[in-house]
Amino acid sequence: MYNYLKAAVAAASVFCSIAGPATAAGIEKPECVAPAKPGGGFDLTCRVAQSGLKDQIAEPMQVSFMPGGIGAVAINVFNTIRTDDPGAIVAFSSGSLLNMATGKYGEWGANDVRFLATAGADFGAVIVKSDSPFQSLDDIMAKAQAEPGSIIFGAGGSVGSQDWMKAALLLKSRDLDPKQMRYVAMDGGGEAIAGLLGGFIEVYLGDVGEMVSHLDSGDMRILAVLSPERLPEPFAQFPTAIELGYDAEWTIMRGYYMGKNVSDEAYNTWVNAFNAAYKTEEFATIQKEKGLLPLNIAGEELDADVKARVEKMRAIAIDAGLIE
Repeated sequence: MYNYLKAAVAAASVFCSIAGPATAAGIEKPECVAPAKPGGGFDLTCRVAQSGLKDQIAEPMQVSFMPGGIGAVAINVFNTIRTDDPGAIVAFSSGSLLNMATGKYGEWGANDVRFLATAGADFGAVIVKSDSPFQSLDDIMAKAQAEPGSIIFGAGGSVGSQDWMKAALLLKSRDLDPKQMRYVAMDGGGEAIAGLLGGFIEVYLGDVGEMVSHLDSGDMRILAVLSPERLPEPFAQFPTAIELGYDAEWTIMRGYYMGKNVSDEAYNTWVNAFNAAYKTEEFATIQKEKGLLPLNIAGEELDADVKARVEKMRAIAIDAGLIE
Protein backbone atom coordinates (compact mmCIF):
# COMPACT_ATOMS: atom_id res chain seq x y z
CA MET A 1 0.00 0.00 0.00
CA TYR A 2 2.91 2.30 0.61
CA ASN A 3 5.22 1.10 -2.15
CA TYR A 4 5.31 4.66 -3.45
CA LEU A 5 7.51 5.52 -0.46
CA LYS A 6 10.41 3.57 -1.92
CA ALA A 7 10.28 5.73 -5.03
CA ALA A 8 10.11 8.87 -2.90
CA VAL A 9 13.40 8.12 -1.17
CA ALA A 10 15.48 9.27 -4.13
CA ALA A 11 13.57 12.53 -4.43
CA ALA A 12 13.69 13.18 -0.72
CA SER A 13 17.41 12.55 -0.52
CA VAL A 14 18.11 15.37 -2.97
CA PHE A 15 17.43 18.01 -0.32
CA CYS A 16 18.40 16.00 2.80
CA SER A 17 22.12 16.26 3.31
CA ILE A 18 23.94 13.58 5.23
CA ALA A 19 25.23 15.05 8.46
CA GLY A 20 28.78 14.69 9.69
CA PRO A 21 29.87 12.60 12.66
CA ALA A 22 28.74 13.38 16.19
CA THR A 23 31.53 13.45 18.73
CA ALA A 24 31.76 13.72 22.48
CA ALA A 25 32.56 17.40 21.98
CA GLY A 26 29.43 18.15 19.99
CA ILE A 27 27.35 17.49 16.90
CA GLU A 28 28.56 18.35 13.42
CA LYS A 29 26.09 19.72 10.87
CA PRO A 30 23.01 19.38 13.12
CA GLU A 31 19.77 19.05 11.19
CA CYS A 32 16.13 18.79 12.17
CA VAL A 33 13.91 17.20 9.53
CA ALA A 34 10.30 18.40 9.49
CA PRO A 35 8.34 15.65 7.67
CA ALA A 36 5.95 18.11 6.01
CA LYS A 37 5.93 21.38 4.10
CA PRO A 38 6.98 24.59 5.89
CA GLY A 39 4.49 25.81 8.46
CA GLY A 40 2.45 23.63 10.75
CA GLY A 41 3.27 21.45 13.72
CA PHE A 42 6.36 19.64 12.45
CA ASP A 43 7.97 22.90 11.42
CA LEU A 44 7.13 24.33 14.86
CA THR A 45 8.71 21.29 16.53
CA CYS A 46 11.94 21.75 14.62
CA ARG A 47 12.03 25.46 15.45
CA VAL A 48 11.84 24.56 19.15
CA ALA A 49 14.99 22.46 18.75
CA GLN A 50 16.69 25.04 16.55
CA SER A 51 16.18 27.82 19.10
CA GLY A 52 16.22 25.75 22.26
CA LEU A 53 19.54 24.01 21.58
CA LYS A 54 21.46 27.00 20.22
CA ASP A 55 23.52 27.27 23.40
CA GLN A 56 24.04 23.50 23.69
CA ILE A 57 25.50 22.69 20.27
CA ALA A 58 28.36 24.45 18.54
CA GLU A 59 26.93 24.78 15.04
CA PRO A 60 23.62 26.36 13.97
CA MET A 61 20.91 23.80 13.33
CA GLN A 62 19.52 23.46 9.81
CA VAL A 63 15.80 22.80 9.38
CA SER A 64 14.90 20.83 6.26
CA PHE A 65 11.54 19.64 4.97
CA MET A 66 10.56 16.17 3.80
CA PRO A 67 6.81 16.16 3.02
CA GLY A 68 4.87 13.05 2.17
CA GLY A 69 2.35 10.81 3.91
CA ILE A 70 2.30 12.87 7.15
CA GLY A 71 5.71 11.49 8.11
CA ALA A 72 5.66 8.33 5.98
CA VAL A 73 8.37 9.44 3.55
CA ALA A 74 10.65 10.56 6.38
CA ILE A 75 10.47 7.30 8.32
CA ASN A 76 11.17 5.42 5.10
CA VAL A 77 14.25 7.54 4.39
CA PHE A 78 15.55 7.00 7.91
CA ASN A 79 15.09 3.25 7.53
CA THR A 80 16.91 3.01 4.22
CA ILE A 81 19.61 5.55 3.40
CA ARG A 82 19.96 7.40 6.73
CA THR A 83 19.57 4.72 9.38
CA ASP A 84 22.78 5.69 11.22
CA ASP A 85 22.88 9.45 10.52
CA PRO A 86 24.38 10.95 13.71
CA GLY A 87 23.59 14.58 13.01
CA ALA A 88 19.91 14.44 12.07
CA ILE A 89 16.78 14.36 14.20
CA VAL A 90 13.23 14.00 12.84
CA ALA A 91 10.16 15.72 14.28
CA PHE A 92 7.23 13.54 15.32
CA SER A 93 3.87 14.05 17.01
CA SER A 94 1.23 11.87 18.64
CA GLY A 95 -0.36 11.71 15.20
CA SER A 96 2.83 10.08 13.94
CA LEU A 97 2.61 7.53 16.74
CA LEU A 98 -0.99 6.75 15.84
CA ASN A 99 0.08 6.19 12.23
CA MET A 100 2.76 3.79 13.45
CA ALA A 101 0.22 1.97 15.61
CA THR A 102 -2.27 1.52 12.79
CA GLY A 103 0.22 0.56 10.09
CA LYS A 104 -0.11 3.70 8.00
CA TYR A 105 3.67 3.86 7.58
CA GLY A 106 3.71 0.50 5.86
CA GLU A 107 6.44 -1.81 7.14
CA TRP A 108 7.97 0.81 9.44
CA GLY A 109 6.83 1.23 13.03
CA ALA A 110 7.89 2.44 16.46
CA ASN A 111 10.64 -0.16 16.76
CA ASP A 112 12.33 1.12 13.61
CA VAL A 113 13.48 4.43 15.15
CA ARG A 114 15.11 5.66 18.36
CA PHE A 115 12.92 8.19 20.10
CA LEU A 116 15.17 10.93 21.37
CA ALA A 117 13.52 13.82 23.20
CA THR A 118 10.37 15.85 23.60
CA ALA A 119 9.74 19.43 22.51
CA GLY A 120 6.73 19.86 24.79
CA ALA A 121 3.14 18.76 24.88
CA ASP A 122 -0.53 19.49 24.99
CA PHE A 123 -3.00 17.23 26.76
CA GLY A 124 -6.47 15.93 26.07
CA ALA A 125 -9.46 17.28 27.98
CA VAL A 126 -13.08 16.28 28.57
CA ILE A 127 -15.19 19.38 27.99
CA VAL A 128 -18.91 20.08 28.32
CA LYS A 129 -21.14 23.09 27.91
CA SER A 130 -21.54 25.19 31.06
CA ASP A 131 -25.20 24.18 31.49
CA SER A 132 -24.59 20.50 30.76
CA PRO A 133 -26.32 18.00 33.07
CA PHE A 134 -22.94 16.27 33.33
CA GLN A 135 -21.33 17.80 36.40
CA SER A 136 -18.40 15.40 36.52
CA LEU A 137 -16.58 12.75 34.52
CA ASP A 138 -18.29 10.18 36.74
CA ASP A 139 -21.65 11.43 35.49
CA ILE A 140 -20.61 10.85 31.89
CA MET A 141 -19.20 7.40 32.53
CA ALA A 142 -22.17 6.31 34.63
CA LYS A 143 -24.53 7.12 31.75
CA ALA A 144 -22.19 5.49 29.24
CA GLN A 145 -22.28 2.30 31.30
CA ALA A 146 -26.03 2.36 31.90
CA GLU A 147 -27.01 3.39 28.37
CA PRO A 148 -24.26 2.53 25.86
CA GLY A 149 -24.37 4.77 22.83
CA SER A 150 -26.63 7.33 24.45
CA ILE A 151 -24.05 10.14 24.74
CA ILE A 152 -23.05 12.17 21.70
CA PHE A 153 -19.28 12.61 21.76
CA GLY A 154 -17.61 14.84 19.23
CA ALA A 155 -14.25 16.34 18.26
CA GLY A 156 -12.21 17.72 15.41
CA GLY A 157 -11.16 14.40 13.94
CA SER A 158 -12.65 11.32 12.30
CA VAL A 159 -13.13 7.85 13.74
CA GLY A 160 -9.68 6.50 14.57
CA SER A 161 -8.15 9.95 15.03
CA GLN A 162 -6.39 11.24 18.14
CA ASP A 163 -9.57 12.87 19.42
CA TRP A 164 -11.61 9.72 18.85
CA MET A 165 -8.92 7.77 20.73
CA LYS A 166 -9.42 9.95 23.81
CA ALA A 167 -13.06 8.91 24.08
CA ALA A 168 -12.18 5.29 23.28
CA LEU A 169 -9.63 5.24 26.11
CA LEU A 170 -12.20 6.47 28.61
CA LEU A 171 -14.72 3.86 27.52
CA LYS A 172 -12.11 1.09 27.56
CA SER A 173 -11.18 2.05 31.11
CA ARG A 174 -14.64 0.76 32.08
CA ASP A 175 -14.56 -2.19 29.67
CA LEU A 176 -17.06 -0.51 27.36
CA ASP A 177 -16.96 -1.10 23.61
CA PRO A 178 -15.78 1.96 21.63
CA LYS A 179 -17.68 0.64 18.60
CA GLN A 180 -20.94 1.48 20.41
CA MET A 181 -19.92 5.12 20.86
CA ARG A 182 -21.95 7.82 19.12
CA TYR A 183 -19.23 10.04 17.70
CA VAL A 184 -19.60 13.12 15.52
CA ALA A 185 -16.52 14.05 13.49
CA MET A 186 -16.13 17.80 13.14
CA ASP A 187 -13.81 19.79 10.87
CA GLY A 188 -11.32 20.99 13.46
CA GLY A 189 -11.49 22.17 17.04
CA GLY A 190 -13.26 25.43 16.24
CA GLU A 191 -16.18 23.64 14.62
CA ALA A 192 -16.27 21.12 17.49
CA ILE A 193 -16.54 23.91 20.06
CA ALA A 194 -19.32 25.50 18.00
CA GLY A 195 -21.03 22.11 17.90
CA LEU A 196 -20.78 21.76 21.66
CA LEU A 197 -22.13 25.26 22.32
CA GLY A 198 -24.88 24.70 19.77
CA GLY A 199 -25.99 21.46 21.37
CA PHE A 200 -25.06 19.20 18.47
CA ILE A 201 -22.66 17.23 20.65
CA GLU A 202 -22.73 16.68 24.42
CA VAL A 203 -19.09 15.95 25.23
CA TYR A 204 -16.12 17.45 23.43
CA LEU A 205 -12.78 15.64 23.53
CA GLY A 206 -10.48 18.59 23.00
CA ASP A 207 -7.09 19.79 24.19
CA VAL A 208 -6.29 21.97 27.18
CA GLY A 209 -4.12 24.30 25.13
CA GLU A 210 -7.03 25.44 22.99
CA MET A 211 -9.08 26.18 26.10
CA VAL A 212 -6.87 28.99 27.42
CA SER A 213 -8.88 31.69 25.68
CA HIS A 214 -12.18 30.16 26.84
CA LEU A 215 -11.50 29.71 30.56
CA ASP A 216 -12.99 33.06 31.54
CA SER A 217 -15.95 32.99 29.17
CA GLY A 218 -18.13 30.75 31.31
CA ASP A 219 -19.45 28.95 28.22
CA MET A 220 -17.73 25.62 28.84
CA ARG A 221 -16.42 23.49 31.69
CA ILE A 222 -13.41 21.17 31.78
CA LEU A 223 -14.40 18.04 33.71
CA ALA A 224 -11.06 16.23 33.46
CA VAL A 225 -7.65 16.55 31.90
CA LEU A 226 -6.02 13.53 30.26
CA SER A 227 -2.55 14.26 31.63
CA PRO A 228 -0.42 11.95 33.80
CA GLU A 229 -0.65 14.42 36.70
CA ARG A 230 -2.20 17.80 37.43
CA LEU A 231 -1.07 20.60 35.19
CA PRO A 232 0.22 23.98 36.37
CA GLU A 233 -1.89 27.13 36.25
CA PRO A 234 -4.18 28.01 34.63
CA PHE A 235 -5.25 24.34 34.66
CA ALA A 236 -4.29 23.34 38.21
CA GLN A 237 -7.92 23.32 39.37
CA PHE A 238 -8.93 20.56 36.97
CA PRO A 239 -8.55 16.91 38.06
CA THR A 240 -6.95 14.30 35.86
CA ALA A 241 -8.95 11.31 34.67
CA ILE A 242 -6.34 9.14 36.37
CA GLU A 243 -6.91 10.66 39.79
CA LEU A 244 -10.64 10.21 39.26
CA GLY A 245 -10.04 6.50 38.80
CA TYR A 246 -9.92 6.11 35.02
CA ASP A 247 -6.96 4.57 33.20
CA ALA A 248 -7.08 7.19 30.49
CA GLU A 249 -4.22 9.51 29.59
CA TRP A 250 -3.63 11.26 26.29
CA THR A 251 -0.49 13.30 25.87
CA ILE A 252 -0.34 15.19 22.60
CA MET A 253 3.39 14.85 22.39
CA ARG A 254 5.80 16.66 20.11
CA GLY A 255 9.34 15.41 19.89
CA TYR A 256 12.17 13.93 17.86
CA TYR A 257 13.52 10.55 16.78
CA MET A 258 16.73 9.33 15.15
CA GLY A 259 17.57 6.40 12.90
CA LYS A 260 17.56 3.06 14.68
CA ASN A 261 21.21 2.32 13.83
CA VAL A 262 22.64 5.59 15.13
CA SER A 263 25.52 5.01 17.56
CA ASP A 264 24.99 5.24 21.30
CA GLU A 265 27.62 7.98 21.37
CA ALA A 266 25.73 10.16 18.90
CA TYR A 267 22.36 9.42 20.52
CA ASN A 268 23.62 10.27 24.01
CA THR A 269 25.27 13.47 22.77
CA TRP A 270 21.86 14.67 21.62
CA VAL A 271 20.21 13.43 24.84
CA ASN A 272 22.71 15.41 26.92
CA ALA A 273 22.10 18.52 24.82
CA PHE A 274 18.34 18.32 25.36
CA ASN A 275 18.67 17.60 29.08
CA ALA A 276 20.90 20.64 29.46
CA ALA A 277 18.46 22.81 27.50
CA TYR A 278 15.50 21.62 29.60
CA LYS A 279 17.12 23.21 32.67
CA THR A 280 17.19 26.69 31.14
CA GLU A 281 14.61 29.44 31.37
CA GLU A 282 15.13 30.06 27.67
CA PHE A 283 13.77 26.64 26.72
CA ALA A 284 10.71 27.12 28.94
CA THR A 285 10.09 30.50 27.29
CA ILE A 286 10.33 28.96 23.81
CA GLN A 287 7.81 26.26 24.77
CA LYS A 288 5.38 28.87 26.04
CA GLU A 289 5.80 31.04 22.95
CA LYS A 290 5.07 28.02 20.74
CA GLY A 291 1.94 27.14 22.72
CA LEU A 292 3.40 24.03 24.33
CA LEU A 293 3.18 22.88 27.93
CA PRO A 294 6.31 21.54 29.63
CA LEU A 295 7.04 17.88 28.94
CA ASN A 296 10.77 17.35 29.14
CA ILE A 297 11.90 13.75 28.69
CA ALA A 298 14.89 12.47 26.76
CA GLY A 299 16.78 9.26 26.14
CA GLU A 300 15.88 5.67 26.89
CA GLU A 301 13.07 6.69 29.27
CA LEU A 302 11.27 8.44 26.42
CA ASP A 303 12.02 5.66 23.94
CA ALA A 304 10.44 3.05 26.23
CA ASP A 305 7.46 5.28 27.07
CA VAL A 306 6.64 6.04 23.45
CA LYS A 307 6.90 2.43 22.33
CA ALA A 308 4.55 1.35 25.14
CA ARG A 309 2.18 4.16 24.15
CA VAL A 310 2.11 2.96 20.53
CA GLU A 311 1.30 -0.60 21.62
CA LYS A 312 -1.62 0.69 23.69
CA MET A 313 -2.92 2.67 20.70
CA ARG A 314 -2.64 -0.43 18.53
CA ALA A 315 -4.58 -2.54 21.04
CA ILE A 316 -7.41 0.00 21.13
CA ALA A 317 -7.49 0.21 17.32
CA ILE A 318 -7.74 -3.59 17.09
CA ASP A 319 -10.51 -3.74 19.71
CA ALA A 320 -12.43 -1.06 17.83
CA GLY A 321 -12.13 -2.93 14.54
CA LEU A 322 -10.04 -0.20 12.90
CA ILE A 323 -7.23 -2.65 12.10
CA GLU A 324 -6.81 -6.40 12.27
